Amino acid sequence: MIFEATLLVMIALTVAALHVKDLLQAVILLAAADAVLALVFFMLGAPDIAITQAAVCAGLSTTVYMIAIHKTRRHEHE
Repeated sequence: MIFEATLLVMIALTVAALHVKDLLQAVILLAAADAVLALVFFMLGAPDIAITQAAVCAGLSTTVYMIAIHKTRRHEHE
């Protein structure tokens, strides 16, 4: 039951990131989805993959995206 709820939270965060107009909010939502995915990997018994997921995807990729958004315009054209 907890596993399915965690997957639903991850899917909800990803869908919310697709519908948000602000790019910074989308990056934060995707970072949260990556963190939840790391939790899923940990629940499946793969702590090494969970640590890598948290460090690379939720940490490094989010930082790179935020730097790219900072160097460009923050809001998309509507």
